[in-house]
Amino acid sequence: MKNLTHSEKERYHRQMLMEGWGENVQQKLKNSKVFIAGAGGLGSPVSIYTAVAGVGNIRICDFGEPELSNLNRQILHDDKRIGINKAVSAKETLERLNPDIKVEALTDKITEENAGQVIGDVDLIIDCLDNFDTRHYINEYAVKKSIPMIHAGIYGMRGQLTMIKTPETPCLWCINPGSPPPVVFPVVGATAGVMGSIQALEAVKYLSGVGTNLLGSLLIWDGSIMEFMTIPQHKDQGCPVCSRINDIDNG
Repeated sequence: MKNLTHSEKERYHRQMLMEGWGENVQQKLKNSKVFIAGAGGLGSPVSIYTAVAGVGNIRICDFGEPELSNLNRQILHDDKRIGINKAVSAKETLERLNPDIKVEALTDKITEENAGQVIGDVDLIIDCLDNFDTRHYINEYAVKKSIPMIHAGIYGMRGQLTMIKTPETPCLWCINPGSPPPVVFPVVGATAGVMGSIQALEAVKYLSGVGTNLLGSLLIWDGSIMEFMTIPQHKDQGCPVCSRINDIDNG
């Protein structure tokens, strides 16, 4: 386990003042590894705030390239990064923000066949994707390996978020079975900022052990009226993804 350097103790001083935090908790973050699926609207605030919090090992994956129409929300990138792979661009930004962490840029397109190889052995998966086909691939791997996953989705000024932890909670298929047809959907940049920041906070809470995570409930945020609500979620006993895991656990 890697110890904190003097500069790291100074960098993280304000969060280390939190009750129950201190150097031991910060060291846990330094030695944690997360996989961030997507370096776009959600992936930008998620990766930025996990990086500056001191999560020491970040694997970020995206096969796309920034386009001008992305830049109202994808704050990892700017006009000069157009045409560069998003994960590579993310690595450059994150290592500039915090040179004390390690960032691995993965340019693969996640598929059902390669999801496990791309994600690898990590402590936490963070879903920052924009389509449910790929979300379900990483959900299957998360369930199979019992790796917690933080899911979020956005549309316009609205967002949803939950933390999935097998076998305690419903999986993503239980909550959102199937995949809607792909569409170009509206989104305000600040919506991605709000939901991505909450994802990052959930990640830091889980990895540090400080605070309580949102398990078994779906957080719904409507930014147009500034309203939050949580809706309890239940396992689908016939879920093709997690019911087999649950049966094994109950046996």
